[in-house]
Amino acid sequence: MERIKSTFSLTLLLLAGCTSTQLDQAEQWQSQLYTEHALVGMIWDSQHAQFIAPDELLARIEGVSYLLLGEKHDNPDHHALQLRALDHVLQTGNVSTVSFEMMSSEQQPLLQELSSHRQSSLEQINEYLQWDNEGWDWDYYGPLLKSAMQADVKINAANISNEEMMQVYSAPTEAKIAAVLDKQTMAALEKDIDESHCGMLPESQFPAMVRVQQARDFAMARSLSTSSPQQVQVLIAGNYHIRRDLGVPNYLLNRQSNLEESQIISLAFMEVDEGSNDPDDYLQQFGSVKAHDYIWFTPAVSNEDYCASLRQQ
Repeated sequence: MERIKSTFSLTLLLLAGCTSTQLDQAEQWQSQLYTEHALVGMIWDSQHAQFIAPDELLARIEGVSYLLLGEKHDNPDHHALQLRALDHVLQTGNVSTVSFEMMSSEQQPLLQELSSHRQSSLEQINEYLQWDNEGWDWDYYGPLLKSAMQADVKINAANISNEEMMQVYSAPTEAKIAAVLDKQTMAALEKDIDESHCGMLPESQFPAMVRVQQARDFAMARSLSTSSPQQVQVLIAGNYHIRRDLGVPNYLLNRQSNLEESQIISLAFMEVDEGSNDPDDYLQQFGSVKAHDYIWFTPAVSNEDYCASLRQQ
């Protein structure tokens, strides 16, 4: 995937005093690959092309309307940092909704009665919600759900169900969804879907896969209410879904004509790449719109070449 190169070096930024923005050295990373990488623990403000400290980032996320917290699903450090950010905004008492990509619409009825299970154990909550333990590691998401429950905020399922996905796969895109992204963005989305399937997806399947991606992003935006502009609404989802250039923010802005872009924050938690010390390499944007407002860098879980292993099968 083509990446946008920065016009200055990380070395100059570090010499400007950016090392002070790293996490406390006592931070114990659960992922152990590339822990000595220069970017690990750093937070990149892509809009202003500078590193910032964790406390400054946490202060900035307090007053927005929509806080989108990304992740690489299998990285435990991403979920630990998500919890840190979520707990911070919950402590302000100004959060109205927390939505999860990891739950689909068919679980929403269960969520309506979730408040009555506030004193339940994580294991009991897991069972009650009929959690997909094979798809989503409960050890990562249980604590996030529990924090939202204890803060007595509304919890929403943000994803479409398998049945809805099959309907989307075989039917034309709904007009209200199709109108959101322009042709250039759609082409970028199609290219990314091809690359994410290691170039092994038949071209005939591209349109259907794009429809599914759009339907998911639309549903995630819809799970966040338009009726609480003075409160923070949080989305927990994969980094790709929260991209400003391709994902959920587009659907939020489309739904609310008076919503300002500054009222949405896309905070991605990303693994470092051994071959890149330039934070802009990680944005992977296709145009002028920054994919994420902030990137919080962590060690990696694995350096396995997923595509190579698939091609060997």
